[in-house]
Amino acid sequence: MTPLPTYEASAWLRQHLTGLPAGAHVLDVAAGYGRNTRWLAAQGFRVEAVDIDATACICLSKLANVEALCADLESDPWPYGVDLFDAVVVCRYLHRPLFPSLLSSIKPGGLLIYETFMRGQELLGRPQNPDFLLEPDELRQVVTPGFEVLAFEQGLFKQQTPAMMQRICARKRAS
Repeated sequence: MTPLPTYEASAWLRQHLTGLPAGAHVLDVAAGYGRNTRWLAAQGFRVEAVDIDATACICLSKLANVEALCADLESDPWPYGVDLFDAVVVCRYLHRPLFPSLLSSIKPGGLLIYETFMRGQELLGRPQNPDFLLEPDELRQVVTPGFEVLAFEQGLFKQQTPAMMQRICARKRAS
């Protein structure tokens, strides 16, 4: 059996998910094989990872501090309740109809760490479908007024593979 590839967790996540105590409850949306899930679990967080890929979920469910759920977030109902997570992490995934449910799942005082591709990426590579590309300032607009924006970036990021990205770290205001 070929070992699964390992990738470093998102730098944005590592930079901005600070101040949460060990044992905090964190959701990793569209977790895949868990580059972020694995890092979150290693920090001592209780992690729920959700992804459509059953094989990935089986692999993640074997990790300590991780509960994995296989679900199609684009056709199944949102599987989580309100005010459940201390933080929600989304990296390189966009399905706009999820925004209200996803945001409601964060506890007051909890964090949203989100980064994905934005318009302009279609000139650099995938994704090219506009359904998977944020408009300028879209994440900031989505979280207003219920969240305080702690950090926001958008534009061309010259990483290993250059990409047009939008990133936000926001704290949910007390109800």
